[in-house]
Amino acid sequence: MQPIERFIREDGETIAYLSRAGKSPGVLWLGGFKSDMSGTKAQALDEWAQARGQAYLRFDYHGHGASSGKFRDGTISRWRDDALAVLDRLCAGRQVLVGSSMGAWIALLAALERPEKVAALLLLAPAADFTEALMWARMSPEIRRRIMEEGEWQRPSAYGDGDYPITRALIEDGRNHLLLGAPITIDRPIHIIQGMKDPDVPFEHALKLVEWLSGNPAITLIKEGDHRLSTPGDLKRITMALDGLLAATGM
Repeated sequence: MQPIERFIREDGETIAYLSRAGKSPGVLWLGGFKSDMSGTKAQALDEWAQARGQAYLRFDYHGHGASSGKFRDGTISRWRDDALAVLDRLCAGRQVLVGSSMGAWIALLAALERPEKVAALLLLAPAADFTEALMWARMSPEIRRRIMEEGEWQRPSAYGDGDYPITRALIEDGRNHLLLGAPITIDRPIHIIQGMKDPDVPFEHALKLVEWLSGNPAITLIKEGDHRLSTPGDLKRITMALDGLLAATGM
């Protein structure tokens, strides 16, 4: 079993990560909102990387999993900066960014900030702009009032892990990073995998992202797919897509 490693950010907070040495380009896992690096997809990719001899790194954002900090203090800016710090300090050469749900938004933001560090992107149920388009837009006036006046609202979880806070800071900071509605220029191979029975990120949202991405991104729609995309069939599709992206980069 790999030991968890940690590095200290400039503000004294620590980021926990697991790293596997191997061939380049490396694969960097970017998890979802309130998830961590021990999830099913992250572990399946580790097994894939070990079998293939591919470099692979996964980490926990601030306030997630084994990293320090409180979840309620997190924002898109903070989590994007965690990803950039990992890219800058821990990843040698270019990386294939694999972003799940919120992690897909973080992957896109990281690719725009560090294009020289990115070989390709694999986006799973991509929740770009989710704070505005998939949260705020769906909230009742009363919930919006509570967030703005009281600072947070406890959102019930559909995944059995308890309620979690949606803060005013998260909503307002998210507005500084909205991508949909203007061209997203990322000159790298991009593959999106999206379930058509996803209650959290409707497949129409993924299609909207395709419309705004530059180049010729590929999208795979899974008719019976949900948000987690963690069935054996889903995991096989994900690793096959990764094989294809690595082939496209010449590896």
